[in-house]
Amino acid sequence: MNESTIVELRRYTLHPGQRDTLIALFDREFIETQEAVGMRVIGQFRDLDDDRRFVWLRGFADMDQRRAGLEAFYGGPVWQTHRDAANATMVDSDDVFLLHPAWPGAGIDGSHRERAAPGASSTPPGLLDATVFPLRAPASDDLLALCRDVLAPVLRQGGARRIGWYVTDPTPNNFPRLPVRERQPVLVGLALFDDLAAFDALQRGGSWARDAQPALSPWLAGPAESHRLVPTARSTLHA
Repeated sequence: MNESTIVELRRYTLHPGQRDTLIALFDREFIETQEAVGMRVIGQFRDLDDDRRFVWLRGFADMDQRRAGLEAFYGGPVWQTHRDAANATMVDSDDVFLLHPAWPGAGIDGSHRERAAPGASSTPPGLLDATVFPLRAPASDDLLALCRDVLAPVLRQGGARRIGWYVTDPTPNNFPRLPVRERQPVLVGLALFDDLAAFDALQRGGSWARDAQPALSPWLAGPAESHRLVPTARSTLHA
Protein backbone atom coordinates (compact mmCIF):
# COMPACT_ATOMS: atom_id res chain seq x y z
CA MET A 1 0.00 0.00 0.00
CA ASN A 2 1.05 3.61 -0.50
CA GLU A 3 -0.72 6.08 1.77
CA SER A 4 -2.41 4.27 4.64
CA THR A 5 -6.11 5.11 4.73
CA ILE A 6 -6.33 4.28 8.46
CA VAL A 7 -3.61 5.25 10.95
CA GLU A 8 -3.23 4.70 14.67
CA LEU A 9 -1.28 7.27 16.67
CA ARG A 10 -0.18 5.26 19.71
CA ARG A 11 1.31 7.03 22.76
CA TYR A 12 2.53 4.74 25.51
CA THR A 13 3.51 5.68 29.05
CA LEU A 14 6.23 3.37 30.38
CA HIS A 15 7.70 2.49 33.73
CA PRO A 16 10.82 4.52 34.62
CA GLY A 17 13.91 3.31 32.81
CA GLN A 18 12.00 0.93 30.52
CA ARG A 19 11.82 2.85 27.25
CA ASP A 20 15.05 1.52 25.75
CA THR A 21 14.01 -2.00 26.80
CA LEU A 22 10.75 -1.72 24.89
CA ILE A 23 12.38 -0.08 21.87
CA ALA A 24 15.00 -2.81 21.60
CA LEU A 25 12.25 -5.46 21.74
CA PHE A 26 10.00 -3.57 19.32
CA ASP A 27 12.71 -2.91 16.73
CA ARG A 28 13.85 -6.54 16.88
CA GLU A 29 10.56 -8.43 17.02
CA PHE A 30 7.53 -6.28 16.14
CA ILE A 31 8.24 -4.59 12.79
CA GLU A 32 8.53 -7.20 10.04
CA THR A 33 6.16 -9.51 11.90
CA GLN A 34 3.37 -6.91 11.84
CA GLU A 35 4.02 -6.05 8.22
CA ALA A 36 3.94 -9.74 7.31
CA VAL A 37 0.22 -9.76 8.17
CA GLY A 38 -0.59 -6.64 6.14
CA MET A 39 -0.01 -3.74 8.54
CA ARG A 40 2.51 -0.92 8.16
CA VAL A 41 4.80 0.26 10.94
CA ILE A 42 5.10 3.89 9.82
CA GLY A 43 7.54 5.03 12.49
CA GLN A 44 8.48 4.73 16.14
CA PHE A 45 9.94 7.43 18.38
CA ARG A 46 11.34 8.63 21.68
CA ASP A 47 9.63 11.71 23.12
CA LEU A 48 12.32 14.29 23.95
CA ASP A 49 10.15 15.88 26.61
CA ASP A 50 9.16 12.74 28.50
CA ASP A 51 11.60 9.87 28.97
CA ARG A 52 8.70 7.57 29.88
CA ARG A 53 6.90 8.13 26.58
CA PHE A 54 7.14 5.91 23.48
CA VAL A 55 5.14 7.01 20.42
CA TRP A 56 4.50 5.10 17.23
CA LEU A 57 2.33 5.14 14.13
CA ARG A 58 0.73 2.10 12.52
CA GLY A 59 -1.07 2.14 9.17
CA PHE A 60 -3.69 -0.01 7.45
CA ALA A 61 -5.18 -0.22 3.98
CA ASP A 62 -8.72 -0.05 5.44
CA MET A 63 -10.70 -1.03 8.53
CA ASP A 64 -11.30 -4.61 7.39
CA GLN A 65 -7.57 -5.08 6.91
CA ARG A 66 -7.00 -3.52 10.34
CA ARG A 67 -9.17 -6.13 12.02
CA ALA A 68 -7.60 -9.00 10.09
CA GLY A 69 -4.05 -7.79 10.69
CA LEU A 70 -4.54 -7.19 14.39
CA GLU A 71 -6.23 -10.55 14.87
CA ALA A 72 -3.38 -12.29 13.07
CA PHE A 73 -0.59 -10.51 14.93
CA TYR A 74 -2.00 -10.48 18.46
CA GLY A 75 -3.21 -14.05 18.07
CA GLY A 76 0.08 -15.18 16.57
CA PRO A 77 3.25 -16.72 17.96
CA VAL A 78 5.48 -13.63 18.03
CA TRP A 79 3.18 -11.60 20.28
CA GLN A 80 2.41 -14.64 22.41
CA THR A 81 6.15 -15.16 22.95
CA HIS A 82 7.05 -11.55 23.75
CA ARG A 83 3.88 -9.97 25.13
CA ASP A 84 4.78 -10.42 28.80
CA ALA A 85 8.13 -8.70 28.28
CA ALA A 86 6.50 -5.87 26.33
CA ASN A 87 3.61 -5.38 28.73
CA ALA A 88 5.99 -5.34 31.70
CA THR A 89 7.48 -2.07 30.40
CA MET A 90 4.11 -0.29 30.16
CA VAL A 91 2.00 1.73 32.55
CA ASP A 92 -0.57 2.67 29.89
CA SER A 93 -0.97 1.71 26.23
CA ASP A 94 -4.54 2.95 25.68
CA ASP A 95 -3.73 6.55 24.63
CA VAL A 96 -4.53 5.89 20.99
CA PHE A 97 -6.24 7.87 18.23
CA LEU A 98 -7.78 6.16 15.20
CA LEU A 99 -7.25 8.52 12.27
CA HIS A 100 -7.42 8.89 8.51
CA PRO A 101 -5.63 11.35 6.21
CA ALA A 102 -7.42 14.70 6.28
CA TRP A 103 -7.73 14.57 2.47
CA PRO A 104 -6.33 12.26 -0.22
CA GLY A 105 -2.58 12.67 -0.21
CA ALA A 106 -2.43 14.36 3.20
CA GLY A 107 -0.70 11.42 4.89
CA ILE A 108 2.99 11.35 5.70
CA ASP A 109 3.71 7.68 5.01
CA GLY A 110 3.41 7.49 1.21
CA SER A 111 7.15 7.65 0.49
CA HIS A 112 9.30 5.99 3.13
CA ARG A 113 12.99 6.30 3.76
CA GLU A 114 14.96 3.09 3.95
CA ARG A 115 14.57 1.17 7.18
CA ALA A 116 17.78 0.14 8.90
CA ALA A 117 18.50 -3.57 9.11
CA PRO A 118 17.75 -5.58 12.24
CA GLY A 119 20.38 -4.98 14.88
CA ALA A 120 20.99 -1.35 13.89
CA SER A 121 21.72 0.96 16.81
CA SER A 122 22.48 4.34 15.24
CA THR A 123 19.72 6.93 15.56
CA PRO A 124 18.66 8.22 12.12
CA PRO A 125 18.34 11.97 11.59
CA GLY A 126 15.18 13.98 12.00
CA LEU A 127 12.81 15.55 14.48
CA LEU A 128 9.09 14.85 14.14
CA ASP A 129 6.76 17.44 15.63
CA ALA A 130 3.50 15.59 16.38
CA THR A 131 0.70 17.83 17.58
CA VAL A 132 -2.82 16.76 18.54
CA PHE A 133 -5.37 19.58 18.26
CA PRO A 134 -8.65 18.80 20.12
CA LEU A 135 -11.58 20.08 18.07
CA ARG A 136 -14.95 21.48 19.03
CA ALA A 137 -16.52 19.43 16.20
CA PRO A 138 -15.30 17.03 13.50
CA ALA A 139 -12.95 18.74 11.09
CA SER A 140 -14.79 20.86 8.52
CA ASP A 141 -13.81 21.68 4.95
CA ASP A 142 -12.90 25.19 6.09
CA LEU A 143 -10.50 23.82 8.69
CA LEU A 144 -8.85 21.53 6.16
CA ALA A 145 -8.48 24.45 3.75
CA LEU A 146 -6.74 26.33 6.55
CA CYS A 147 -4.33 23.40 6.95
CA ARG A 148 -3.50 23.42 3.24
CA ASP A 149 -3.42 27.15 2.62
CA VAL A 150 -2.08 28.63 5.87
CA LEU A 151 -0.66 26.09 8.31
CA ALA A 152 1.31 23.94 5.86
CA PRO A 153 3.03 26.92 4.18
CA VAL A 154 4.08 28.25 7.59
CA LEU A 155 5.63 24.88 8.42
CA ARG A 156 7.34 24.52 5.03
CA GLN A 157 8.77 28.02 5.16
CA GLY A 158 9.96 27.19 8.66
CA GLY A 159 11.94 24.20 7.45
CA ALA A 160 9.57 21.20 7.58
CA ARG A 161 10.65 18.60 5.01
CA ARG A 162 7.46 16.53 5.11
CA ILE A 163 4.03 17.26 6.55
CA GLY A 164 1.05 15.03 7.30
CA TRP A 165 -2.48 15.96 8.37
CA TYR A 166 -4.90 13.50 9.94
CA VAL A 167 -8.36 13.67 11.50
CA THR A 168 -10.35 11.33 13.72
CA ASP A 169 -11.87 8.40 11.87
CA PRO A 170 -15.49 7.98 13.00
CA THR A 171 -15.64 4.24 12.30
CA PRO A 172 -16.24 2.22 15.48
CA ASN A 173 -13.19 0.38 16.76
CA ASN A 174 -13.37 -3.07 15.18
CA PHE A 175 -10.69 -4.58 17.44
CA PRO A 176 -11.93 -3.66 20.94
CA ARG A 177 -9.17 -5.66 22.59
CA LEU A 178 -7.06 -2.56 21.81
CA PRO A 179 -8.97 0.53 23.02
CA VAL A 180 -8.90 3.83 21.16
CA ARG A 181 -10.05 7.30 22.18
CA GLU A 182 -13.41 7.36 20.42
CA ARG A 183 -15.82 10.31 20.21
CA GLN A 184 -12.95 12.79 20.58
CA PRO A 185 -12.55 14.72 17.32
CA VAL A 186 -8.98 15.81 16.73
CA LEU A 187 -6.73 17.20 14.05
CA VAL A 188 -3.23 15.74 14.10
CA GLY A 189 -0.36 17.52 12.41
CA LEU A 190 2.97 15.80 11.75
CA ALA A 191 5.93 17.87 10.58
CA LEU A 192 9.33 16.31 9.94
CA PHE A 193 12.40 18.52 10.33
CA ASP A 194 16.07 17.83 9.61
CA ASP A 195 16.92 18.01 13.28
CA LEU A 196 16.07 19.64 16.59
CA ALA A 197 17.91 22.82 15.64
CA ALA A 198 15.71 23.27 12.57
CA PHE A 199 12.56 22.84 14.64
CA ASP A 200 13.82 25.25 17.28
CA ALA A 201 14.53 27.82 14.57
CA LEU A 202 10.86 27.71 13.55
CA GLN A 203 9.81 28.27 17.14
CA ARG A 204 12.21 31.18 17.61
CA GLY A 205 11.06 32.77 14.36
CA GLY A 206 7.55 33.14 15.75
CA SER A 207 5.72 32.51 12.48
CA TRP A 208 3.55 29.74 13.95
CA ALA A 209 2.42 31.87 16.89
CA ARG A 210 1.90 34.88 14.66
CA ASP A 211 0.37 33.44 11.48
CA ALA A 212 -1.01 30.01 12.34
CA GLN A 213 -2.18 29.80 15.93
CA PRO A 214 -4.67 32.73 15.80
CA ALA A 215 -6.28 31.34 12.66
CA LEU A 216 -6.56 27.86 14.19
CA SER A 217 -7.82 28.77 17.64
CA PRO A 218 -11.56 29.17 16.80
CA TRP A 219 -11.77 25.45 16.01
CA LEU A 220 -10.01 24.23 19.15
CA ALA A 221 -11.74 22.71 22.17
CA GLY A 222 -8.64 22.98 24.37
CA PRO A 223 -4.87 23.27 24.37
CA ALA A 224 -2.90 21.36 21.76
CA GLU A 225 -0.72 18.43 22.87
CA SER A 226 2.68 18.60 21.19
CA HIS A 227 5.49 16.06 21.13
CA ARG A 228 9.06 16.50 19.91
CA LEU A 229 9.95 13.04 18.68
CA VAL A 230 13.22 11.47 17.54
CA PRO A 231 13.18 8.24 15.52
CA THR A 232 14.40 4.95 16.86
CA ALA A 233 17.16 3.13 15.00
CA ARG A 234 14.72 1.23 12.73
CA SER A 235 12.05 3.85 12.15
CA THR A 236 11.31 4.40 8.47
CA LEU A 237 9.94 7.87 9.18
CA HIS A 238 13.05 10.01 9.54
CA ALA A 239 14.82 12.86 7.73
